[in-house]
Amino acid sequence: MHLDKLPVTADPRRAEEIGYSARESWRMLGIMSEFVEATERLASIRPAVSIFGSARTAPDHPYYLLTEEIARKLSDSGFSVISGGGPGIMEAANKGAYFGKSPSVGLNIQLPFEQTSNAYQDISQTFQHFFARKVMFVKFAAAYVVMPGGFGTLDEMFEALTLVQTKKIASIPIILVGSKFWAGLTDWVRASLITEGMISPDDIDLMHVIDQPEEVLEAIFSHYEKRGFMPSPAEREIQLNL
Repeated sequence: MHLDKLPVTADPRRAEEIGYSARESWRMLGIMSEFVEATERLASIRPAVSIFGSARTAPDHPYYLLTEEIARKLSDSGFSVISGGGPGIMEAANKGAYFGKSPSVGLNIQLPFEQTSNAYQDISQTFQHFFARKVMFVKFAAAYVVMPGGFGTLDEMFEALTLVQTKKIASIPIILVGSKFWAGLTDWVRASLITEGMISPDDIDLMHVIDQPEEVLEAIFSHYEKRGFMPSPAEREIQLNL
């Protein structure tokens, strides 16, 4: 008998496909549960600021100490601080907030390397899927503070810039800390992206390059001084469709 004539259940290829489809369906339910659980747990943390940076930064590094100071000042000013919940800059952000007046939030991700949860989290939420985690970074953030980092940091930064540029989220301050570190990138944006018409000249203004912790707070408060930190009804609708 030809393989195509066999009953469906006797065809190993068909059985494997059915098994894969079932796993994919359960995976969709798992993704939904991540969104629901995280949204419920983080609903009370506004206003909040998300801080990004390298997982590989040592605790005695100037970037780590600067991040800790920024996070502490944000926390004492009434902002929950959201980080990736891991080591390096993420730990510094959580640590600064943990010893401040407002909640320290860690959005952890399960990875085969690098990511281990730090001990400075008042609220800790673990994700299996990067995209669910990334939505939560944006959904609850009144501002992004981007410290020196690698591919993951750049990914989060450009994601936020794209969402603001395309008006998929409300305009928020996107603050790059460390003018020396970010100079090459901002020069390239001007020399290549703007010059060749890949973005509008005004898009460079979506990024604020800052060096001092006090300037980070000033930039955030200045952005919101005329409108308040809570999203408007129209902005809430935008968030629902993020």
